[in-house]
Amino acid sequence: MLRFLIRRILLLVVTILITSVIIFALTQLLPGDIARLILGRDAGQAALENLREEFGLNDPVYIQYLHWLGGFLTGDWGRSFSSGNPAVQPLVLNRLVNSTRLMLMTMAISIPLSILLGVIAALRENTWVDSAVSVVSLSVVGLPEFVTGLVLINTLALGLRWFPATSLVSDDFQLIDWLRVLFLPALTATFVLLGYVSRMTRAGVLEEIRKPYVRTATLKGLPQWKIIVKHVLRNALLPTITVIAISIGWLIGGVVVIESVFNYPGLGALLVDAVKQKNLFLLQACVMVIIVIFAVANLIADILYAVLNPRIRLQ
Repeated sequence: MLRFLIRRILLLVVTILITSVIIFALTQLLPGDIARLILGRDAGQAALENLREEFGLNDPVYIQYLHWLGGFLTGDWGRSFSSGNPAVQPLVLNRLVNSTRLMLMTMAISIPLSILLGVIAALRENTWVDSAVSVVSLSVVGLPEFVTGLVLINTLALGLRWFPATSLVSDDFQLIDWLRVLFLPALTATFVLLGYVSRMTRAGVLEEIRKPYVRTATLKGLPQWKIIVKHVLRNALLPTITVIAISIGWLIGGVVVIESVFNYPGLGALLVDAVKQKNLFLLQACVMVIIVIFAVANLIADILYAVLNPRIRLQ
C-alpha cells in the first residue's frame, strides 16, 4: 500500500508541475500590456517601467515562471491588479472557502440521493420504477443550469419564500443562515450530478447482483439490504467514486453559471472576473488552485479504489 501511495503522490506532483508550466505559458499569451492595463492609457513611460520592474515583468520568461512557482509554493501569490493592489492569496482563499461550503452542501444532497436512486433502479430493473428514475434523472441533467436555477428561484424563493433568491453571504452568518443560502445553488448543482451518479450506480449494482457470491449470500438467508449494503455496494461504487472525485473539482471552480444565477461569491466567479480584467496573478492563482484540487480529488479516488479493491494497489 505504501508503494502504491508513493507512486500516486509522485504522479500528482509531476502532473501539477506540468500543468503549472502550461498555465503560465497560456497567461503569458494574453493580449495587451499588463503594465498599461493597470496604470491606464495616459501613464508615462517611466511609471510603466517602474511597474514592470516591481512585478518582475522585465525578467526572462523562465525567471518569471520560477519566481511565480516558488511564490505559489511558499504562499506569496503576488498582488492583484485591482484598486489598492491587494494580496492575491487572501482573495482566492476566501472564495475557496465559499466554494468548499457549496461543494460540501451539494455532496451532502447529491451523493446519498443519487446512490439511493441508482440502487432502487437496479433492484427494480425493467419496471416502471426503473424507467421513472431514468427519465427523471436524465431530464434534469439535460436542463441548462441557469434554467434549473431560475425555476428554483421562481418557485421556492419568490413563490413559496422558503429560501432567499440570491446567495449573498455575510461574515456573521450562523449555520442555519448558511444552509438557507446554500440550499438552492446546491440543489441546482445536484440536478447536474444526479443523472451521472445514479446511472453509474445502477450499472455497477446490476453487474454485481448477477455474480455468484450474491446468489450464495441469498441462499444462505441473508437479508437483501445487508447483501446490498455490506457486499454489493463495496464493489459497485468503484466506478462511481471516479465520477464523484471529478465532480469535486467541478464544484469548486466550475459552477460559474450557478454562482452567477444566485450571485454567489465563489472561486469560479472570481476566475471569470480575473479573465475579464486580465488580472494576471489572480488568474494564475485561481487556475492553479482549481488544478491542485482536481489532482488531489483524483488522488483520493485512487486511494479509495485501493481500499475497496486491494487488487488495484497490487497491479
